[in-house]
Amino acid sequence: MSKLKGKVALITGAGSGIGRASAIHMAQAGASVMCSDIDSQAAEGTVALINEAGGRADGMGLDVTSATEMREAIKRTISNLGDFHVLFNNAGVGGGFGWDQTIAVNLTGVFHGLSIGAPILAERGGGVIINTASIAGMIGLMTPPLDPEAEVEEDPDAEAGIGAYVAAKHGVVGLTKQFAINYGSQGVRVNAIAPGFIVTPMTAEFRAEQAGEDFLVDLHPMGRLGQPEEIASVATFLASADASFINGITLPVDGGYTAR
Repeated sequence: MSKLKGKVALITGAGSGIGRASAIHMAQAGASVMCSDIDSQAAEGTVALINEAGGRADGMGLDVTSATEMREAIKRTISNLGDFHVLFNNAGVGGGFGWDQTIAVNLTGVFHGLSIGAPILAERGGGVIINTASIAGMIGLMTPPLDPEAEVEEDPDAEAGIGAYVAAKHGVVGLTKQFAINYGSQGVRVNAIAPGFIVTPMTAEFRAEQAGEDFLVDLHPMGRLGQPEEIASVATFLASADASFINGITLPVDGGYTAR
C-alpha cells in the first residue's frame, strides 16, 4: 500500500490508541511520520514500532495547549523529515480532567494545529489536516443510568468534565468547517473523524467493569466497540489523494451510534 508515498505527516497524541495506530498505518502507506505526544517516551515507542517494521519515523514530546510547541513541532517535522504534507490533530483527553484542561487540550490544542498548520501548508503548496472529533461533537453523550437505590454524591467536577468534552468536540466540528472554507482554495483540505467508543486507554476505565462495557457496546447497533485500526484506516484515506474532493466534513466512524 503506497497511498501516502513521499508524504510527511505530523500526528499529535501518537503515543497510544488512535494516534499510535494511525502513525503505524500512515507509515505502512508510505508516509514518513513525526510521532508527537505529551508523553515523549510513548511517542518514541511508536517510532520504534514503525522503524523496526521498515518505515521512517521520528518522535518528540508535544503539549498541544502551547502554540509555541505546536509551531516548533511543525518546524522540527520539516527539518528532520524533509517536508510537511499532513497534520493529524489527534491528541485529546477524556472528560475526567475538568472544564479548563479538557477545553485546553481538546479544543484549543486543535485550534493551535489549525491556525498554525493551515497557513504553513498553504505556503508550501497545500496539504491535509485531519481532526479527531467524536460522536460527542455531533450529539450528546449517553451516560449509564443511576441506580435509584444507591447513594450517589453529586460530583460537579464530573459534570463539568462531560460538559467540557461535548463542548470541545462540538467546537472541533465547527473549526473543521471554518478552516475548510478558509483554506480550501489554497489547497488545504480540512476534515474530521468522529469515532464512537473505541478500545483505547481513554475508554479503559469505562470498560473495567463488565456492566460498563456492556452499556457501551449496547449503544452501537453493530454490537461491539471499535478498534483503533478502524479509525487509522479512515485517517489514512482522508490524508490521501483518494479523498481529494472531500473537504469540511466530519465523518462518523461509530458502528451506527449516531444513526439511532
